[in-house]
Amino acid sequence: MTISQNPTFDTFKGLFNEAEFVYRHIGSNETKQADLLSAVGYKDMASFINDTVPEPVRLHKELDLPVAMSEHAALAKLRAMADDITVNKSYIGQGYSPVRMPAVIQRNVLENPGWYTAYTPYQAEIAQGRLEALLNFQQVCIDLTGLEMAGASLLDEATAAAEAMAMSKRVSKSKSNQFFVDDRIYPQTLDVINTRAKYFGWEVVVGDFETAKSGDYFGAIFQYVGQEGDVKDLTDVITAVKKNKTYVSVVSDIMSLVLLKSPADMGADVALGSTQRFGIPMGFGGPHAAYFAFSDKAKRSAPGRIIGVSKDSQGNTALRMALQTREQHIRREKANSNICTSQVLLANLAGMYAVYHGPGGVKRIATRIHAFATAFADVIKQANDSNLNVVHDQFFDTVVVDCGSEKLATQIFENADNVGYNLWRLGDNKLGVAFSEISDEQDFNVLTQLFVSKSHDLPETASVSLDSTHLRTDDILSHPVFNSHHTEHEMLRYLKSLEDKDLAMNRSMISLGSCTMKLNATSEMLPITWPEFANVHPFAPRDQVTGYIAMIDSLQEQLKAITGFDEVSMQPNSGASGEYAGLLAIRRYHESLGETDRDVCLIPQSAHGTNPATAMMMGMKVVVVKTDDNGNVDIDDLTAKCEEHSANLGALMITYPSTHGVFEEGIRHICDLIHKHGGQVYMDGANMNAQVGMMQPADVGADVLHMNLHKTFCIPHGGGGPGMGPIGMKAHLAPYMANHTLSPVHNAQNDCSAVSAAPYGSASILPISWMYIAMMGRDGLLKATELALLNANYVASQLKDHYPVLYTGKNGRVAHECIIDIRPLKEETGITESDIAKRLMDYGFHSPTMSFPVAGTLMIEPTESESKEELDRFISALQSIKAEAMKAKAGDDGWTLEDNPLVNAPHTAAMITSSEWSHPYSRDTAAFPLPYIRAHKFWPSVARVDDAYGDKNLMCSCPSIENYM
Repeated sequence: MTISQNPTFDTFKGLFNEAEFVYRHIGSNETKQADLLSAVGYKDMASFINDTVPEPVRLHKELDLPVAMSEHAALAKLRAMADDITVNKSYIGQGYSPVRMPAVIQRNVLENPGWYTAYTPYQAEIAQGRLEALLNFQQVCIDLTGLEMAGASLLDEATAAAEAMAMSKRVSKSKSNQFFVDDRIYPQTLDVINTRAKYFGWEVVVGDFETAKSGDYFGAIFQYVGQEGDVKDLTDVITAVKKNKTYVSVVSDIMSLVLLKSPADMGADVALGSTQRFGIPMGFGGPHAAYFAFSDKAKRSAPGRIIGVSKDSQGNTALRMALQTREQHIRREKANSNICTSQVLLANLAGMYAVYHGPGGVKRIATRIHAFATAFADVIKQANDSNLNVVHDQFFDTVVVDCGSEKLATQIFENADNVGYNLWRLGDNKLGVAFSEISDEQDFNVLTQLFVSKSHDLPETASVSLDSTHLRTDDILSHPVFNSHHTEHEMLRYLKSLEDKDLAMNRSMISLGSCTMKLNATSEMLPITWPEFANVHPFAPRDQVTGYIAMIDSLQEQLKAITGFDEVSMQPNSGASGEYAGLLAIRRYHESLGETDRDVCLIPQSAHGTNPATAMMMGMKVVVVKTDDNGNVDIDDLTAKCEEHSANLGALMITYPSTHGVFEEGIRHICDLIHKHGGQVYMDGANMNAQVGMMQPADVGADVLHMNLHKTFCIPHGGGGPGMGPIGMKAHLAPYMANHTLSPVHNAQNDCSAVSAAPYGSASILPISWMYIAMMGRDGLLKATELALLNANYVASQLKDHYPVLYTGKNGRVAHECIIDIRPLKEETGITESDIAKRLMDYGFHSPTMSFPVAGTLMIEPTESESKEELDRFISALQSIKAEAMKAKAGDDGWTLEDNPLVNAPHTAAMITSSEWSHPYSRDTAAFPLPYIRAHKFWPSVARVDDAYGDKNLMCSCPSIENYM
């Protein structure tokens, strides 16, 4: 059967084709779908779905959503919302500043699918570009903080501060249960610290430096620069508190550190903050990469990921994610944190900002910002107005003016708004004016006139008003990478050279189970760089962001219609953060009923690694529930543990379909059982790509669910982040969602503190999911789910004779992913899942998820957007690899189990073209094992990386340039 090349249309509906995007998103047309169904053993989609999705969970009704919109219509509707956003010039500060992202970075990184569609760099050999970019980011953090090591980004400044508190407790030798917080810290940071501390059982003490010196604390955190812009040397107070065995963290403005003495010079153990000022738009709160720097001795206790320098099998320098044994997937309830998604794309952007500007460029920008503030303060001081006083003598970018009266402060504030400027109101009489990278002479004219009724020009001399004792004297960004790419041509080529080292979705499918690497359509991505979505401060007056709130409200309604929940919180800015917010709502609900002792969390053996880590962070006791031989929750064990812990049962954390890739028949019974014993059901939404339009989690009994917008709803993975993890809640939990101390969240209670720095998390990427849902519409979303299920079952059916499929439902069907078991092959030949993962690189593919949730397996999720042709290429690669393993076992053509293409994979171009070749297989077999590879060969840039060497010789700063040659 073929599709006509000359179709005829006799209706305008057919001519307009509003649902065209649905067929752009779905990888197989109806003819190919018929072929896929036939291969799986079905004549039609309905019978396939009936055998795959259990009848008790089926929705059997249409989603309450509009039909599909065309790409241009959806963009026009979103444009109308954007037009209802006022982008004033922001002088608010408070941790967020206007910036200029260099155009070469915007076009070639942020807007480039070679960067934004890559996966987390677990497979280092095909991620050397991103790893180098992240190493650059770490080097920036090390240079500016003065500390020995840095991680590859956390989520935002506030959660990074909360992580510093938790790290302090892990490493501090103090027996105290109190944590000190500088009263100069940003309110949103204190809000998140309070949330996190409560369920760890720690007391937060907020006070001045004298309070810090006189108390007994396991940790202390200081703000540098303070929320009022004041610069204080922290050396004395840090020295004093460290005498009491207190572990000290400093929250630092990254741009100010270009000029100011480093936290390490003042004695800090940890330095952290946002890198938003390094070229990342404010985006109504995010996403932004937080930096986290620390001493070498604390490396095993630090949260998040660390990029380290190692060697490959050929002795060449190679980068990798170091010390992965710290990760929550491995440590589970003993994990240091529940960080899964980080902010890799944003860290890359911030690092490249430093690369492009170099030390001289960033110093020019930082000095200009400070000189603007100094000149403005001089105008206020010299004005003949006794009512106006500059509050602080030492500042970096923010000048706080005491206006002498509430009336005058209000008048200036409102006049500023009327002419397009946002200031910050501090109390009744004080106004903050925070200068930024984009401040110009016109701004200076307007701002001075607002305060002193006369426009002033910038003085000819740019003055630095900071005392010399506050200024750093050491060199920064001295590595060659920060001194080599300052012309656009050089920067363009550097970025391209890194991109070419990475395998992303623009080259081939990435079949990672559970991680759902979906198509990130261009029309979905376009709006994130619109000025209205990119350049708004998260604390801008609400009347200026009507369109932003309308878009967020609209997305919430879409998600409510899809999940069946009564309310949605958009604040969590990662999936793991969503887990935390969901359990937080459950704990707050139990507390409202006086049941504070409901602190037992039941978690199946098959759960995501973040689940037990999150439960521990919420102060809950993890009780593991067994799974049966089919990978389902063991109902007998669950029943016994419900009865055993009935008086204290707080929650069950369950993934649906299961982490084993199966629709469990008994999910309604499981939910009923938990409710019978007074608990709440938290559903992990990582596998929601199998649910949309097919079932609703609220309908089957879940009380709260997090939704990975960077999975099911098409926000790209960005090489490891950003992500969003909003939660859906039933009505009884809705009042306990996270609120925000500075920008209240609709429907949340005043006493419910935050989980993220911004009220709506990483708001600027929400248009991606809004566009996806609008363009797919009610029927398209169901079609996507059907194809996701069909593609997974097709892959399983074609591989089952080569690799056992570990778990299936009662009709032999998998859900949206399948697990193939490598253990029998390993036992027979010694070939491991890692060997297969590395050999797949030679075939041009990223490995499926390796050894999760079952060691010695590969979990495959093809998604609905992959064509049958791409699926067949992937299947043929795995079939060929199995044949290669058996050939090595048989010893054919001189192949051995010690020397074959799998154990030596991946093969680089340098290996193939080397004058020395002693292997029993040919160079051609190594590089081009199947015919299709010749047309689109991807060469890994390094050979197999030596993980053990990298951990034993940990180095997380940029090596000398010679190492790359």
